[in-house]
Amino acid sequence: MQENVSLGPYTSLGIGGPTRYFTEARSENTVLDAIEFSRSRKLPLFVLGGGSNLLISDSGFRGLVLRVAIPGISIDEAGDCATVSAGAGVRWDLVVDNCVERSLAGIECLSGIPGWVGGTPVGNVGAYGQEVSAVISRVRAFDRHTGDIIDMSNRQCRFAYRSSLFNTTAQNRYVVLKVEYALERGGHASVKYPDLERLFQGRSPTLAEVRDAVRKIRRGKAMLLIEGDADCRSAGSFFRNPVVSEETFSSIASIAVSGGGPGAEWTPPRFPASSGKVKVPAAWLIERAGFSKGYSRGNVGLSEKHALALVNRGGATAADVLMFAGEIQEGVEARFGVRLVAEPAFVGFSDSVRDRFGPAGPNGA
Repeated sequence: MQENVSLGPYTSLGIGGPTRYFTEARSENTVLDAIEFSRSRKLPLFVLGGGSNLLISDSGFRGLVLRVAIPGISIDEAGDCATVSAGAGVRWDLVVDNCVERSLAGIECLSGIPGWVGGTPVGNVGAYGQEVSAVISRVRAFDRHTGDIIDMSNRQCRFAYRSSLFNTTAQNRYVVLKVEYALERGGHASVKYPDLERLFQGRSPTLAEVRDAVRKIRRGKAMLLIEGDADCRSAGSFFRNPVVSEETFSSIASIAVSGGGPGAEWTPPRFPASSGKVKVPAAWLIERAGFSKGYSRGNVGLSEKHALALVNRGGATAADVLMFAGEIQEGVEARFGVRLVAEPAFVGFSDSVRDRFGPAGPNGA
């Protein structure tokens, strides 16, 4: 158990104050010991994973930060299916790479996403037409209310767009230990996303070709973490793509055209969502609200490659990020009447800050 550890180095943004206590757990028993330590001392507990999807306050965290680093990948292939089990501390892209090499379909479009396995069910990780909720069969977790380690089915996780039981109704209750995925042996690669459809132009690519294509696309949008690339010092997509009604979508389209004129670039892209609603790219809204790629204020700015990534230009504080994100959020709402909700977890902030930027779960980021 370490004391007064700076959390910035454990995050992809490189921002964050110290935590009172810090420990890294590489086994279930070590996780249980750490949780008992926090319980017996009545300390708040934050579960940290790869650190790629969170913002930690400048004042840090006045409790115990538990980094769940449980290793191990096992793959059981039988018939047309394969069961892939991975510890919460396994790097997610390593899992995807292993599965693609074995011709196991279902997560190839999730290539290049930073972070660890433990965070995938929490935020229902998704990209380029795939979500982990489609392939997660079981989540092994510690229930802090009952003190038991339990296995949760896909249905019990209550997955929705970028959310689950773990970051909504049961926030802070469960600590993810292991995740099991059900993939298709020899299955076809998914090319449902427009970027991929255009690239492959109707042909059926291999899983490896789709993985390579997704990683190249992500790199071009500064969504692939690369050592030494200052444009990648971010928390990934800072805002979720809003899901709106048809009426709201029509309003967005009308406002865009009236402000920018006719043409494809002023016609909002749309993607189907649940309950007959429409998903609109947050990056499109941000740029049409007047915030171009590379726009910055002091040490924080938008990526030069993608308007959805807020980048630490060097020396930025959490307060700087909040101010900049608030400017973007207010600008989009003033222009289109749509409130953007933050995707990263907010750690060590007041309830008012978390309420302002919307629901974001702190477990397993």
